[in-house]
Amino acid sequence: MKTYQNSGKLLFLTVLVSFWPAMAANPLYTTTSWTHTIPFAGNSWTESYEDHVFDHRGISNWSKPATIINTYFKTSAKGEFFLALVARVQKGESTISLSFNNTSHQMVLSSTELDTFFVGAFEISEPGYQKIQFQGIKKDAAQFAEISSLLIAGKATEDKIYYVSDEFYWGRRGPSVHLNYFPPSEAQDIVWFYNEINVPHGEDVLGSYFMANGFGEGYFGIQVNSDDERRILFSVWSPFVTDDPASIPEDQKIKLLKKGDHVHTGEFGNEGSGGQSYRKYLWKAGTTYSFLLKGEPSENNATDFTAYFFAPEIGQWELIASFRRPQTSTYLTHHHSFLENFIPNTGNLSRKGYFQNQWICDSRGRWHEMTKARFTADNTARKEARMDFAGGIDGEKFFLKNCGFFGETTPIGQIFTRVATHQPPKIDFSKLP
Repeated sequence: MKTYQNSGKLLFLTVLVSFWPAMAANPLYTTTSWTHTIPFAGNSWTESYEDHVFDHRGISNWSKPATIINTYFKTSAKGEFFLALVARVQKGESTISLSFNNTSHQMVLSSTELDTFFVGAFEISEPGYQKIQFQGIKKDAAQFAEISSLLIAGKATEDKIYYVSDEFYWGRRGPSVHLNYFPPSEAQDIVWFYNEINVPHGEDVLGSYFMANGFGEGYFGIQVNSDDERRILFSVWSPFVTDDPASIPEDQKIKLLKKGDHVHTGEFGNEGSGGQSYRKYLWKAGTTYSFLLKGEPSENNATDFTAYFFAPEIGQWELIASFRRPQTSTYLTHHHSFLENFIPNTGNLSRKGYFQNQWICDSRGRWHEMTKARFTADNTARKEARMDFAGGIDGEKFFLKNCGFFGETTPIGQIFTRVATHQPPKIDFSKLP
């Protein structure tokens, strides 16, 4: 066991013998001048998806030895880096294990006030996302430790480093990604928007929303809500801008016109507010599902939006819901798709969806194929808090991919063009429910 002086206190830790010469020779071991301070709160997940382990302070409710915590950051360079923790214990001592690239350290934490505990020196062989793993070994208190941040320095940290520094809720959800479709210039007064989604096996991760038919006033797609629940979700925003649906004036509320069998309807809030509908349906990975949306001006300066869903295992179009949006007179605009994660404790898991065969139909009944799309992403991606986002062309299909700390990153704003099918969907609108 080695001891060293840090901030006026003796801090104790166990280190692998092979690292001690480098530790003794490097001045970083006796200073708090670290290159980056990485908050645990926005960059850590448990392998058992326990959200209660974290709060805005970092790791704060860590009591089970079986709870394995992974912390991520991305480097632009390779080489040696040094690592320390800002942590404290409730009382006595706690022993924790830390692992990186098959190298492990055991540390004994003994300070009841937040202090810097040096861990050791490590080697990054390739730039990209790095994972540091923590597990509790033994403790004298109810919790192993409170850990607020991870400190890094060294050659591998001298270039750009990526991690979530604030807005931890959104950082843990991960970056949302979008496809913004280009309608042909001759397409005017668009009434119908058709799209298809196929989620590959293994990519249907808990918390995923594969949104097929986005438009200027709402969105329509499929979700993974739990291990035994999936939904078809269709929502329309109110023209009254608020996150509280109870505050919407009566003359600006979304009105339900009709709904399909087994469809739940109500209001939603927190990300804008409006009318929401969903049907619980166990859609399957590896199967292609079709989405059809109608939008056209109605009476009294309102617009009616209606969503239909086609599952090949059912074999017919089914109505999800039809909503009337007041103070709005429009056809369908801003045709887009997106992929998001809405459960923060699954933001460390990668997911991917294929979006294919996009068509729009105008008020004269003419179909137009949309083969071009611009890839965009949300603020979490734009400010480079998370870099695990991608989109583009895979074969003849568009795709979107996010979360999971994979290596590829697609430049925001890049435009992709898929191969045209020249085969508009065969739909008898008069027979839709």
